[in-house]
Amino acid sequence: MGARIFWTTALFLTLGVFVRTLIPFGILTISFFLLAASIGFLGYALRRERSMLLVAVALFAFSLGAARMHIGIIESEPTLDARVGEKMILRGIVQDEPDVRENNVRIPLRVTAVDNASIESDIAVLVVAPLHTEVAYGDSISAEGELVFPESFETGEGRIFDYPGFLAKDRILYQMSFAKVTKLEGWNGFAPKAWAIWLKQKYLEGLANALNEPQAGLAGGITVGDKRGLGEELSDTFRVVGLTHIVVLSGYNIMVVVEALLRWLVHFPQAVRLSIAGFVAFFFAAITGFASASTRAAAMAMIAITGKATGRTYLASRALALVAVGMILWNPYVLVFDPGFQLSILATAGIIFLSPLIEPWLTWFPERFGLREIAGATLGTQFAVLPLLLYQNGMLTLYSLPANLLSLIVIPAAMLFSAIAALFGLFTGVAAPIFGLPAYMLLSYVIYIAKGFAAVPFSSLTLPAFNPIWLIVVYGIMYISAFVYTKSGRR
Repeated sequence: MGARIFWTTALFLTLGVFVRTLIPFGILTISFFLLAASIGFLGYALRRERSMLLVAVALFAFSLGAARMHIGIIESEPTLDARVGEKMILRGIVQDEPDVRENNVRIPLRVTAVDNASIESDIAVLVVAPLHTEVAYGDSISAEGELVFPESFETGEGRIFDYPGFLAKDRILYQMSFAKVTKLEGWNGFAPKAWAIWLKQKYLEGLANALNEPQAGLAGGITVGDKRGLGEELSDTFRVVGLTHIVVLSGYNIMVVVEALLRWLVHFPQAVRLSIAGFVAFFFAAITGFASASTRAAAMAMIAITGKATGRTYLASRALALVAVGMILWNPYVLVFDPGFQLSILATAGIIFLSPLIEPWLTWFPERFGLREIAGATLGTQFAVLPLLLYQNGMLTLYSLPANLLSLIVIPAAMLFSAIAALFGLFTGVAAPIFGLPAYMLLSYVIYIAKGFAAVPFSSLTLPAFNPIWLIVVYGIMYISAFVYTKSGRR
């Protein structure tokens, strides 16, 4: 009964956030569900029927989820609303690491003043500045330009990306493009985060000294989640062949490395192995400045690894649900508007639930170098995220499995030698490329695999947009099939 209450609570809390995000209703409606839950609890107290208790728990959890989203709705700033479409000067604090792209720098600015008039607000503006604009997390800056609302845009085949919602998860409600940015006196950041970001920048500097592009860009992506080095063309190549999770620091990426580490430490006690693996996952999150995506990736990787290492899938699944619900309650916008959050949850679920079902069918795969485990994890992940990916971008990758198998086998070594290359790149000057040679060769191999499969005819197909109801149907079938096949959640 305890397991049913846990899953009912997790499911309906999430459902409450989801429904309130899409359908605007207020306190009266939420109070109605709370009243219905109270009647259900009273009925259970009188009649002791378990079904009545589950219904009451479901209604109560749904109302709590809806209430969390209701109080979490981000209200716009009237002072800024009145000036949308006008040129102005904003002053504020850079609230996160600037995102350096190929042609510009995107700066999340928490506004403290408009045209020298101070305002009290935690709303941010996405300031798009020229390339080589030198600002950092915590800096006080001014930005001059025209303030606009972000707009959704079409991604092809009739799909619309909700860009305003995507930005709102970071409390960004406005945008200022082609802005003139001036750095001001003063700093107002969180020192540990600033140190972590500084460490990341020094690390990337070492990579740049030891490796050429695009190898340096790929090394930065697989180790610290840096997205600026690959370039648009090569990034598209990795996306076409289903290797995007390698380019960025994903939970799957960390999982491959930690799994390799666990194999290397096979003779150590399990507690020691998992402790070292946890430290490595924490290190990956720390070196990125504890960015939300990398922190989530590290958490997801450790949940999946712990489940596989201990064989207690039911505990890993509960941990996944607990972490997912915690993230949603912390920031309810991520449930609907953050594709990275959605994909990381599904990918981890695929590793926990689907991989154990798939691996017994892969006896023809060699166990050497962990190929069978990589194949099972890859297939489990791909099956889990494919419906959502098709809904989001419509791209069906036909050669994802062989491309992943051939690439992931070298990723742990590539990450290790990339770190070594960065270290020597900082301290050995012109001799740095010599120490970066092993990493260069491994990274070149990964790039060669990606380009090779992208060049094969029909490497990917693009499907037209479809009704989201099909997502519910497909994931429902997948869940029922996995449940029936395993007979029990306690594998």
